[in-house]
Amino acid sequence: MRKSIAVLLSLCAALAGCNSSSNDSAAQQEPLVSNQADVEVSAPQLIDRKVLFGNPSRFQGRISPDGEMMSFRAPLNGVMNVFVGKRGDFESVKPITQDTGRGIPVHFWSKDSQYVMYTQDKNGDENWHLYAVDLKSGETKNLTPYENTRAEVLAQSKSKPGVVVVGLNDRDPKWHDAYLLDMASGERTLLADATGLGAILVDNNLDVRLAMKSLADGSYQILERDGAGWNEIFSIPFADTLTTNIIGFDSENKGIYMLDSRERNTAALVHMDLTSKQKKVIASDDNVDIGAVLFDPDNHAPIAYSIDKIRPIWYAIDDDMEGTIAKLNEQLSGGSQVLAQTSDNRYWTVYTDESDESPVYKVFDTQSGELNELFVTNPDLQGLPLVKMHGTVIKSRDNMDLVSYYTLPLEADPDQDGKADKPVPMVLLVHGGPWGRDGYGYRGDIQWLANRGYAVLQVNFRASTGFGKDFVNAGNGQWAGAMHDDLIDAKRWAVAQGITEKDTVAIMGGSYGGYATLVGLTYTPDEFTCGVDIVGPSNLQTLLESIPPYWESFKQTFYRAIGDPNTEEGKALLVDRSPLFKVDEIRKPLLIAQGANDPRVKQAESDQIVEAMKAKNIPVTYVLYPDEGHGFAKPENNLSFYAVAESFLASCNGGRAEPQGEAFANSSIQIPHGLEYVSGIKLAESGEGMEAVSK
Repeated sequence: MRKSIAVLLSLCAALAGCNSSSNDSAAQQEPLVSNQADVEVSAPQLIDRKVLFGNPSRFQGRISPDGEMMSFRAPLNGVMNVFVGKRGDFESVKPITQDTGRGIPVHFWSKDSQYVMYTQDKNGDENWHLYAVDLKSGETKNLTPYENTRAEVLAQSKSKPGVVVVGLNDRDPKWHDAYLLDMASGERTLLADATGLGAILVDNNLDVRLAMKSLADGSYQILERDGAGWNEIFSIPFADTLTTNIIGFDSENKGIYMLDSRERNTAALVHMDLTSKQKKVIASDDNVDIGAVLFDPDNHAPIAYSIDKIRPIWYAIDDDMEGTIAKLNEQLSGGSQVLAQTSDNRYWTVYTDESDESPVYKVFDTQSGELNELFVTNPDLQGLPLVKMHGTVIKSRDNMDLVSYYTLPLEADPDQDGKADKPVPMVLLVHGGPWGRDGYGYRGDIQWLANRGYAVLQVNFRASTGFGKDFVNAGNGQWAGAMHDDLIDAKRWAVAQGITEKDTVAIMGGSYGGYATLVGLTYTPDEFTCGVDIVGPSNLQTLLESIPPYWESFKQTFYRAIGDPNTEEGKALLVDRSPLFKVDEIRKPLLIAQGANDPRVKQAESDQIVEAMKAKNIPVTYVLYPDEGHGFAKPENNLSFYAVAESFLASCNGGRAEPQGEAFANSSIQIPHGLEYVSGIKLAESGEGMEAVSK
């Protein structure tokens, strides 16, 4: 249930760029100089966009459950595909997929190590299909070959190899019925009709046991299967719905493990007996929610968890794991995620993430305590002038703790100690969601901005997740209100620290971050030099009217957070907090980017504010991708977008820009309006699939 709710509720898309193993001579060319007189002397070399936003060399590493094999995504003829080989033996690796389009975004192993599965949509429409590759025969089977259907993987069990439980909404787009899919034959068996249910949960035997149903007051009922019907066993009040989730069954399938914030502020790891309803707190923290939880693959007991305030730190749950977790922590200094465990729990696939170098996939041997490198995601980053991220806590005007991260360019902080030697232009980079959070680690877009001469500030404003229910619920009704005040407070903190000056700050973000950008330029038009909005909603009324049908059971969460369109008060709030109705206030340059197939923030959200600005002769530049959705997946499209964005930022916020070069090659980019407002960008004379136009 935790994964389903998080995926369904989030408006956020991962917009940080991938990396590439190629270099471009443009990085050695003279930059388009900014209006800062000392940039030419002190600024480092420009890092090629292809290195920051092209394909990584390898990514998404996994060790098979039997520990014998490894898999990862890597470019095949320029497109990300899945490769498999013997663990640690890269000479044995071969591609098992042959995609030539947008690439394979996600892959994972079957519990018996006989299949590699992956999901893929069509041009960003998020109608995910589930595929299984038989490693013995090499055959690939589409397990969910249904039009306009979204597949959600619910569970596997090593006690039942060769099958997977999947949620499918082909019967009714609002509800995901639970099916048992046979990976060899593709046959499916209905396990439960999900009509009216937001999530269905199966136990370790893949038997349907529980379901979640949302109520009109925004709370959740947790129901237990009783023959052909359901009985309520407990409820989750609305205030706890974003911080309380069921994450697994115990070994006897008689109890459940939860992250639970009921009767407390932060989410604790608890065990609940389903018969007695007795709860036992296993782990908790007073400041932040319990983060990731690791379970023993055999007995399904939790063995470790992470706490992530500034960066994640791992903790053992029982004495037997104390030494093992201590050895793991000794070898970690930045961000980290445990992505997979072998069936015997000996090997863990660990993603390690320093902020100023390429992320590295490693294998942790729980027997020896050794953490060894599997592969570096982007070796071409080595030796480049990357910079460090620094964590801090900023106080809001009403005394809330805003966990934040800032990154300083080398010319402002040559020692990289987090203390600015001089103020430089800054980009306030706002995360999506809003039910998500910024964290510590490497991101291509942050390094890109810092390399172009900007300080970068990321703020976990109220409504961000991970910091307790009081903090996340403090965002309810506060879109363009206190949530935006938090961003302004953080900007003023940066000015007070000498990081930047009050008139040299741009705002940029995707999804909710795009909305925040539009809010920044309409509600606080004098705070920012310019804004970059990526797939951000402009009209909260039309946003709620067009949310995907499969978010039906979560409408009340949106209504209570943003505004209820069924009440006069809610309607008024939606109008009052919609940037579309305040375009007259825009006085600073605006760049808008949109994927035409976005199912969450539809193209109309960008179209309507562009049209409103055109009607009032307010300058705006509009970039559109006909083969993208909620964020841009194709490297060619990312390269073209960031080429436009950095020229835009250079012209309005004083940073540097790499020459356009071949950035538009093979991109589907269209510029239906406002190309003339971006200096340094010209239409390519040729380029397959490019239809950039200025009207």
